Amino acid sequence: MRPAPISRTRRNLVVLGGTAALLGLLFLYPTSTNSKNGTTSSAAPPGVVRTAPGAAAGSTVVNGTSVPTRYGPVQVRLTIRNGRIITATAIDYPSSGGRDREINSYAIPLLQRETIAAQSAHIDTVSGATYTSDGYRGSLQAAIDTAHLKGK
Repeated sequence: MRPAPISRTRRNLVVLGGTAALLGLLFLYPTSTNSKNGTTSSAAPPGVVRTAPGAAAGSTVVNGTSVPTRYGPVQVRLTIRNGRIITATAIDYPSSGGRDREINSYAIPLLQRETIAAQSAHIDTVSGATYTSDGYRGSLQAAIDTAHLKGK
């Protein structure tokens, strides 16, 4: 016996409604774990933090701006003495996921070493960490500009 046309229409409407509801829920699901309630994170305010008498005589500590990247913000802190960068530290970088931590565990130390060697923001991109490298260079250049360093 064939079902009545009204019950078939009703069943189609239920299926269509359920599909639309499920699709709507999927669009509402957050796909990134780097979101911080829609705000941009900043590990520290940019600019000169302090003239560091405790760290080393005549040293100045400068934060670059926090640069947003696809995977999260990147921010660099420099310690400068006698017009030279003596330390470069990434104080904020993507680290919320396992892949972020894996990539940045090798990329950040490389970028920091290259900064000391180059004494400028003219450093190479780390293969596999393009977004972090770009954000790092942007924050580094902001810190260098704030410190009024000339670079090589």
